[in-house]
Amino acid sequence: MFYKKDNTPHKTAREGVHFKTLVHGQNTSLHEFRLDSGSVIPIHSHPHEQTGYMVSGRMHFVLQDRKIFVERGDSWCIPGNMEHGVEVMEDSVVIEVFSPVRKEYLD
Repeated sequence: MFYKKDNTPHKTAREGVHFKTLVHGQNTSLHEFRLDSGSVIPIHSHPHEQTGYMVSGRMHFVLQDRKIFVERGDSWCIPGNMEHGVEVMEDSVVIEVFSPVRKEYLD
């Protein structure tokens, strides 16, 4: 599967959190997220391993009892089933890979 950049709009996952699925295979899916400044993704967990790269912006990840600051150029890998959340400090663009595929993010 290939993805060619187009003007397909991002979907809204929750207020301030917009995503577009770029490609997916049998084991992984790749997504672009656009996160509005001030938005919050509450503490949650899912069975998917989540690997990401911060294209632009600034955020705090909340993992267990820690707050981890991330900015442009930073990356992360969160194991499946680990509780985590996000506080967005400025408009941000993030690319993330999930394994297994996040089927609820597919068209």
